[in-house]
Amino acid sequence: MAILEVKNIEKSFGSLQVLQKIDFSLDKGESIAVIGSSGSGKTTLLRCLNFLERPDKGSIIVNNQVIFDAMDPTTQRESEVRKKRLHFGLVFQNFNLFPQYTVLKNVTLAAELLAKERPNFKQDRKAILKEIEERGKSLLSQVGLSDKLDSYPHMISGGQQQRVAIARALALEPDILCFDEPTSALDPELTGEVLKVIRNLAEYNTTMIIVTHEMDFARDVADRIIFMDDGVIVEQGPPQEVFTNPKEERTRQFLSRYKNDKGNAI
Repeated sequence: MAILEVKNIEKSFGSLQVLQKIDFSLDKGESIAVIGSSGSGKTTLLRCLNFLERPDKGSIIVNNQVIFDAMDPTTQRESEVRKKRLHFGLVFQNFNLFPQYTVLKNVTLAAELLAKERPNFKQDRKAILKEIEERGKSLLSQVGLSDKLDSYPHMISGGQQQRVAIARALALEPDILCFDEPTSALDPELTGEVLKVIRNLAEYNTTMIIVTHEMDFARDVADRIIFMDDGVIVEQGPPQEVFTNPKEERTRQFLSRYKNDKGNAI
C-alpha cells in the first residue's frame, strides 16, 4: 500500500520549468533511488516534498491524506507547514549541524522543541526529556557514534557529521526518510561509512527516497530506480531492469556516460 503518492507535480522558477508532471508512488518499507544529471530536478523534487519549495501544480498525499494540493488553498497554510514536514526527514548534502551544540544535542534538539508543545510537558518535563535523550543515544549507537555523544561538530569527521545528520532526521520518526546526495560533500574515503548506514536502514525496511550519484549503491540498495532528466521522470523500474536493459534512449545515454566516466560497467 502506498505511503506516498506524488501526482503531477510541476515547479518553475520564473520562466525555467524545473519539474514537469512528476508522478510516482512509494510503498511503506520501499527504497527509491533517484538518479540523473545535475540540473535534472532531483533536489527540487525533494525540496517540494519537504515544503522548502511550493509546487505550482499537483498534489502530495501521505497515508491517504492530501497534505498538499495546488488547487486547494486550505492545504497550503503556512501555519501547517511545520507539521507537514514531520512526514519527511531530510538529510542534506551539507551536514547543517549546529556548531554550538554537542552531537547528542544536535540529534535531540528538534524533538525537545516539539515536546514543549505537549499539554503535559511542564508536569512530566523530566521524564519526557529523559526519554528523548535515551532515543538520541540509541540512534547515535545505530549509526556507530556512541563514543561521540559529547563531541562538537568541529571535533568529528565529515562522514561522522553526516551520520549525526541521519540520526537527527530519524529522531522525529518520519514516515519517509529523504537523502539529497548524502555523500557529495564527503571525501571518497568517508563515503563508504555513510553508505553503510543507509544500507543498514534499507535492510530494516526504512521507507526512503535517495537522490544519489552513486550508481553502484543505487543498484544494490534501492527497490526501484527513478531516472530524471530535464525535469521529467524518463524511466522507473527495478534496478536490474533499469541498469541492465533500460527502455528509454535518454536513460541509456546517461548510464553510458556514467560508465565511461568510471571506466567500468555498472
